[in-house]
Amino acid sequence: MRTKIVGLWVLGWASLVVSGCGTVTTALREDAVTVQALKAKKTYCESVPRIYSGVAYNLCVLHGPPNSRAGFTLNSVPWAFIDVPLSGVMDTLILPYTIYRQSADGSIELR
Repeated sequence: MRTKIVGLWVLGWASLVVSGCGTVTTALREDAVTVQALKAKKTYCESVPRIYSGVAYNLCVLHGPPNSRAGFTLNSVPWAFIDVPLSGVMDTLILPYTIYRQSADGSIELR
């Protein structure tokens, strides 16, 4: 019984981590990866704040030319739109870290 509970907890945590793709891209990878990904999407954003960066990343992906949003869709809904609430949960969980990074490093500049 105890192993089953631990297994379910690990599975739930892993699904949250994987589901917050915007958060993973902005908070757990180098800034250059975020910049390169958003430039490839031809976003009109100039910077991404580190606080709630996963949500901001997804909104930046949506704030670009419609043809640049190619990728995974679910019933014609772009993945970035689906990932916004999931990234919001992950961003909330890592809020102390992103507040520190925002004060120490500032926003991620895309210029």
